[in-house]
Amino acid sequence: MNLDPNDLLPDDAAAAVLVGRVWRPEPPSGPVLVTVRDGALWDIGALAPTMADLLDLPDVAARVRDAPARRLASLYAVAAATAGEGEGPVLLAPCDLQAVKAAGVTFADSMLERVIEERAGGSAEDAAALRDDLTRNLGDGWARVKPGSPESARLKEVLQAQGLWSQYLEVGLGPDAEIFTKAQPMAAVGCGAEVGVRPDSVWNNPEPEVVLACDSAGRPVGATLGNDVNLRDFEGRSALLLGKAKDNNASCAIGPFIRLFDAGFDMDAVRTAELELTVVGADGFRLEGASNMGRISRDPLELVAQTFGRHHQYPDGAMLFLGTLFTPTQDREAPGRGFTHKAGDVVRIRSPRFGALINRVVATDAAPPWTFGVRALYRTLAAQAAAASPPA
Repeated sequence: MNLDPNDLLPDDAAAAVLVGRVWRPEPPSGPVLVTVRDGALWDIGALAPTMADLLDLPDVAARVRDAPARRLASLYAVAAATAGEGEGPVLLAPCDLQAVKAAGVTFADSMLERVIEERAGGSAEDAAALRDDLTRNLGDGWARVKPGSPESARLKEVLQAQGLWSQYLEVGLGPDAEIFTKAQPMAAVGCGAEVGVRPDSVWNNPEPEVVLACDSAGRPVGATLGNDVNLRDFEGRSALLLGKAKDNNASCAIGPFIRLFDAGFDMDAVRTAELELTVVGADGFRLEGASNMGRISRDPLELVAQTFGRHHQYPDGAMLFLGTLFTPTQDREAPGRGFTHKAGDVVRIRSPRFGALINRVVATDAAPPWTFGVRALYRTLAAQAAAASPPA
């Protein structure tokens, strides 16, 4: 897998305030907070020990822009090292101690696909016929109904009378959004890493999404890209298998960098973001798709408000996946079987405002095991602080 360093940056990189994390191999090795300046990555660890601490700083974009920093390596060198083609710092997921949460069923197209999974019992073979049947019965007016509105309540009554109601329509059209835990803190992988799919899954797909970076008070302070890898057969058999469908080794990719909000990049940029997805297989298969945030059914700030509040706090902040419009249905093998991943697939999620998140698919038990958790981070931070302190 090749990583073009230019792919890692947004089209307007010169105007963007980007922060991330790399693994520095030199002793004391470990994660280092970085920003992008003049085509290179610069160590900004003097501002804060963790990304969670950094995002809690007031006016964080200005603080990062003006912060004294030490040059680590060129972006070219980091991209090469991340791809295994050189030595030096490698990219990590740009978050660390934050909870990793996700909003589900936030687009009409993906809501329909969740209902299909449920009715098919996780069987890809039955999905095509169910898709035609549901599309014919529902029409297209339901897709424009605002969740939680009086219109959605009336639609629910109609669908129940027709025997078409579903738990996915409940969270897609009802007042309460689906908010679930995608991964544990420190478990997400970054751009260039292998991303995992369970080997016992036969129907799965990538989910390209915008991910909000929220501080400990629940304020979005930036955004990035994410791949909410999904096992359609597991969740389709039972929604109670959501944990197994979503939270597996290397099954959550985030990156390449968090773009901080400032005068030139705000929530409206998130609301209008366009994402492109490309999957290229070792077998020559190619899948392309797109997702437009303008078609989301709930405003991103509503999803944040349903995540944070008096009912739930996240003292280390949270990374919140906003959901996906794109659920691939293109047949890969036999007609009617739809899309599923194969080992070796290269998944590329790109947006002009964020750059590209690129990962190669492997089985979860073939991906590097997750061994560097919160305790390891604190031990590493202590060693780095000791090394930076002058001798007594």
